[in-house]
Amino acid sequence: MSGRDAILNKVRASLGAGNANRADAVRDRLSGAPRGLIPVRGQLPDAARIDLFAYQAEKVHATTERLASYADLPAAIAAYLRSKNLPASIRMGDDPRLNGADWSTQPALEILRGPSDGNDETGLSHAFGAVAETGTLVLHSGGDNPTTVNFLPEHHLVVVDARDVAGDLETVLARIRDKFGKGQMPRTLNMITGPSRSGDIEQKMLLGAHGPRALHIMVVGG
Repeated sequence: MSGRDAILNKVRASLGAGNANRADAVRDRLSGAPRGLIPVRGQLPDAARIDLFAYQAEKVHATTERLASYADLPAAIAAYLRSKNLPASIRMGDDPRLNGADWSTQPALEILRGPSDGNDETGLSHAFGAVAETGTLVLHSGGDNPTTVNFLPEHHLVVVDARDVAGDLETVLARIRDKFGKGQMPRTLNMITGPSRSGDIEQKMLLGAHGPRALHIMVVGG
């Protein structure tokens, strides 16, 4: 037996490798996906939960807006771009909910489709869900909402359905597992809380340090 084999055998023995009970415990843990402790803060009625989400998001320098329906989305996008003196152009993926909006109501607004190459000032995404207790958006990768749109444009605009604003992260993760099935998770899952920021240099807050310097959230319905 080589020295390497001797060391690895000791490691296996200390970890209980080959122990049937241990293997069963691991399989049960992976198959069951037990939920952690659920904080009380996010367990609120619908209206109060959405208010909490907006409050927490704004605490970390995001801005929020309520829309009655997707019919209001094109006008809201155009108004945001005008308010920031940005070009009337926005990058987005192929999300059916965003595609369902009547963009012809804003003929001056240019809609660019597909992943961002880093030259877009503004990107539009649709979040899978949101977490009220922390003001966090949850977006998964895919052609509908390319991950590059989350990070490369200077301004990131995100739409989320009011019914998808959960009280806690555990609920959103359970919904992700339900949508994709066990072992079929998306390639990436991005959890975004406010715009990119850093206080590394002289403890001064700098927005846009590693991604968008502005995050605007539009909650639809509710």
